[in-house]
Amino acid sequence: MHAITVPQECKDIKLLREQGVYLSPQAAHILNGSDQFDELGRMIFLDRYSIKSKREHIDKGDLVIVITLEDRKYPRKDLGIVSTIDAQENVTLHMITGKYASEEEHFTFTTALRKCSKPVESIDDAYKRVARAAASIEPVEQQEQLFQTFYEQLQSKKIQPAGRIMTGANSDSATYTGRLTLYNCYVLPCPKDSRQGILQTLAHMVETMSRGGGVGISLASLRPRYSYVQGVHGQSSGSVSWGGLYSYVTGLIEQGGSRRGALMLMQADWHPDILEFIQSKTKMGQIENANISVMMSDRFMKALKEDGDWCFEFPDYERQEYKELYEKEWTGDLFAWKQKGYPVKIYGTIKAKELWDKLLNSAWLSAEPGIVFMERYNKMSNSWYFNPIICTNPCGEQGLPGWGVCNLGHLYLGSFAKEVGKDATGPLYEMDWNALSESSRVLTRFLDNIIDHTPYFFEENRTNQKSERRVGGGTLGLGELLIKLRIKYGSEQSLQVIDNIYKTIAINMYLESVRLAKEKGPFPQCDAEKLLQSGFMQSLPEELRETIRQFGIRNVTLTTQAPTGTVGSMLGTSTGIEPYYAFEYYRQSRLGFHKVLIPLAEQYKTPDGNLPDFFVSAMNLGPVEHIKVQAAVQRWTDSSISKTANAPPHFTLEETKSLYELAYDLGCKGVTIYRDGCRNEQVLSTSQDTEKKNLASAQGHISADLIPPSEQQPRSTIVGADIGNTCPNCHEGTMLKIGGCTECSKHCGFTGACDVK
Repeated sequence: MHAITVPQECKDIKLLREQGVYLSPQAAHILNGSDQFDELGRMIFLDRYSIKSKREHIDKGDLVIVITLEDRKYPRKDLGIVSTIDAQENVTLHMITGKYASEEEHFTFTTALRKCSKPVESIDDAYKRVARAAASIEPVEQQEQLFQTFYEQLQSKKIQPAGRIMTGANSDSATYTGRLTLYNCYVLPCPKDSRQGILQTLAHMVETMSRGGGVGISLASLRPRYSYVQGVHGQSSGSVSWGGLYSYVTGLIEQGGSRRGALMLMQADWHPDILEFIQSKTKMGQIENANISVMMSDRFMKALKEDGDWCFEFPDYERQEYKELYEKEWTGDLFAWKQKGYPVKIYGTIKAKELWDKLLNSAWLSAEPGIVFMERYNKMSNSWYFNPIICTNPCGEQGLPGWGVCNLGHLYLGSFAKEVGKDATGPLYEMDWNALSESSRVLTRFLDNIIDHTPYFFEENRTNQKSERRVGGGTLGLGELLIKLRIKYGSEQSLQVIDNIYKTIAINMYLESVRLAKEKGPFPQCDAEKLLQSGFMQSLPEELRETIRQFGIRNVTLTTQAPTGTVGSMLGTSTGIEPYYAFEYYRQSRLGFHKVLIPLAEQYKTPDGNLPDFFVSAMNLGPVEHIKVQAAVQRWTDSSISKTANAPPHFTLEETKSLYELAYDLGCKGVTIYRDGCRNEQVLSTSQDTEKKNLASAQGHISADLIPPSEQQPRSTIVGADIGNTCPNCHEGTMLKIGGCTECSKHCGFTGACDVK
């Protein structure tokens, strides 16, 4: 007889049993199978990615996720064990996490049952579910082998799928997750310039978000404010107002049942509404639930360098002979419109430098708008010859055509550092290049399979994706990896290592895509000769280019760099290609406010609490180093990068301008700078008071007594008048502080001085 092996109980179960708490089989299974993550990581997994049962199946002893603080923007969730459920469906819980999980609170929390959800799978269960789903579209005789390959890569943390795949991938189509998209990234076509077209885009946006996808929309197709509307003999409210509608509805949506909607709104540098768009985030209630970015052309950047003029223009749709043509052919691409010889109307002229200054002043004040160098993006794009890029997804890493989609998966770089010993400083690691190459190839097949596994809710998405098969293989944990290799993030040495890392990933993913093309066929729109003319393909090694010329390739794009904020926090590593934010900080999310400690730092701390100089965080890294790292990664990335150049509070406006121009000169496709403290609300912070500030700001009443004296800003002034005084322009409104500047409450257009130090 063989002895039966009983899994060793985790510390949480032992403690709960000591406290006399009854645990159901569900609670014991999940707690035992989910202790490879820290408390925050386990909470993220159970809330976001674990399959949930119906609420009526919750019973005594079950582990549940419960809302312990209700707030529209910043709720708080914790874990508890069900003690009792009464006839009115009130539930009393023995709390495991959060402020109620203490002797002072008696470990007890009572609330309505409807505020609880019951996860039914552990982390290991979820990895098996996802691996099985990805393998399920392969020939039957290969499925078991590929399941094992995918599962081993997931379990060893070498591959980490993006959130939509973790949530929705399931070979059992009958479960509710079978109705969720496995794509993070969507871009809708520019709205048709009519009320019907605008509302149709809204309907597509709502449906996409409700299934879990983030959406990007370009507003460039919409006529400017005050334009004539013939059908009603009136004036248009303009593209920004319709962007406000999309933003408002986004705030109402719960994506896939677990997170708020995500939206990117973009506007072109030539559009007559561009100045209003740039200022839109500073006007309360206008665009609050979307990221915004400006699409900059190479033509504009040339005018900027030559100190030239720049025109605001739009198709001359009022000319009767072009009315029908406008309705049929106008897509929001002004340059294509002009190339066909169609007429435009000039709405105004400005010095390119003046527009640039207004844009960067707003970015300096509030970290928005971001900038995407869209003309460059299209010159580099592998789909340049059949499908132009018109917008990006909400985080900016994936530029897409209209109806374009992309699924994301990441290589956890920290897992490719092998521990080989220890010295007086701490553990010693070496890079496992063979493992990185192998995982890059496995990730390629995994993501390509997702294309055929995900449900499609609009036939246009299916048609577009099946014709080009975009995937976005990225990374997380770069900051962790460089620390393990004892290389200072942003240094010249780090740039060389980064080049080798991302070259290895890109070449192996491209080679695997070629192999898949030989096995399953290239993407239908693949024209190898035209594909090889893209800016990105011309930068690849000639041997790889020749292989693609001979066999074609399975996927039009393969590499991207997403922010990975949630899955990175779940794994306890640095997110995306960022350094660690800090080595001890606070994180605000839909789960609440959590203190984060980086375990890696604890292994290297000296007795006096200091860290070696190769421990570099976003808080003490220069903005130029951020941009240099981004440019090094972009060299091997065929899509784009979600990256923030963190800057200290005293970083000047002139320094910001230089940084953006450096990003363009180094070949970046976009750039976002975040000056610490430039917003009332912060997701990451080193201050314990941030939660109070965030909650107060989200409720619209930020109060000085909630802000530590060291962080309070001087009051803004306007031509000698203090906040609260009458507007010196319209004499009707009072002056309000919006972000870092003052502005008339009547929105008459007057703005005052800013808190520039």
